[in-house]
Amino acid sequence: MAALVKRVGWPVRPLLPAVQTWDFDARRWVRALRRSPVKVLFPSGQVVDRKPGAGKQPRKAAAQASPHVQRLKQPPQVPPSQTPSTWEESGLRYDKALPGDKRLSSVMTIVKSRPFREKQGKILLEGRRLIADALKAGAVPKVFFFSRLEYIKELPLEKLKGVSLIKVKFEDIKDWSDLVTPQGIMGIFAKPDHVKMAFPETQLHHSLPLLLICDNLRDPGNLGTILRSAAGAGCSKVLLTKGCVDAWEPKVLRAGMGVHFQVPIINNLDWEAVPDYLPTDTRVYVADNCGLYAQAQTSNKASDHGWVCDRQLSKFHKYEEEEEEEGQDLETGASKAWLPELEVQSYDLDWTEVPAAVVIGGETHGVSLESLQLAESTGGKRLLIPVVPGVDSLNSAMAASILLFEGKRQLRLRAEHWSRDRSYH
Repeated sequence: MAALVKRVGWPVRPLLPAVQTWDFDARRWVRALRRSPVKVLFPSGQVVDRKPGAGKQPRKAAAQASPHVQRLKQPPQVPPSQTPSTWEESGLRYDKALPGDKRLSSVMTIVKSRPFREKQGKILLEGRRLIADALKAGAVPKVFFFSRLEYIKELPLEKLKGVSLIKVKFEDIKDWSDLVTPQGIMGIFAKPDHVKMAFPETQLHHSLPLLLICDNLRDPGNLGTILRSAAGAGCSKVLLTKGCVDAWEPKVLRAGMGVHFQVPIINNLDWEAVPDYLPTDTRVYVADNCGLYAQAQTSNKASDHGWVCDRQLSKFHKYEEEEEEEGQDLETGASKAWLPELEVQSYDLDWTEVPAAVVIGGETHGVSLESLQLAESTGGKRLLIPVVPGVDSLNSAMAASILLFEGKRQLRLRAEHWSRDRSYH
């Protein structure tokens, strides 16, 4: 074998003298060869260009030629605020509901039932605007269910500390939502207390010595519309007696469009407690929605004198029938002595010389006997809204709007006259 090598004349170690002459580290040289350098710089200062092999391109050129290859090699970047199960920003954290999670359904069962809602002291608010108004007014949130993290980021972060944040599927929110187009966020709040609420300064500045008392209002849409009219007219307070629909019913909240956090609302009151919420020297006026002024003055039927609850007064009719059967001679005037006698006044005449409270009754059940007695004890009257004969009574929300804005008009004229007289003197 050695003889064959000598005869051919192949050099055995041709690179050893060169390596020793260059004083190069062999390992670095091998590593450089593996990296396929574009140029080689020798210790003597000589620069040798290396041409890429067939089918090969420099890294920079290859990256420019096929940028999608580089994108495929890079790992997908996930923002830290959208991690699958935890979100920590300003000390906040949210949980992602797993399949079979019953927290949303259990809470919805409670807040959608009035007895459970009153027992637990919680209400349901849906929609970003309504939730933002509640937080601004000082309502205390307990739990938020949302489908997208952006909905939570829109809310004030300082209001969310200590609140349970649960991310659920949009389909789950849609199943429990009362909206036609759900907004992807629902909030469970502690039932607001009007004493602790921070109402807007603009609303407080335009508040008038005008109150609204709702009696036997059972329709959620009507009540929500009436609350909007009360806030728009500048009512200082709204009182709801027992027998009315819950002011925090989801349908009432949706019809109210956020006015629950603009005007104080006292819910579920007994008539014995109503005078405690009235300012001193307040007169109570009852909305009279009969069609004819003369009919209201001459008719003996309670229903013709306005929105009077026939069901609540039926026991008095039954008592009268029993008296007649026993042979007692009742005169025509005495037969209606149980009904408080209130003077009927047109709604456009002055009735706001002192603080006034207007009673609005429901269309089906009407006002209660207690409201008439309260009006009589305070020196109030019936306010008649005349309509064309043969036309049925006005909608409760419409009648309330007419009376409240008429009261506002009278108070504005009185303030202008007082200001004009003061300027003269």
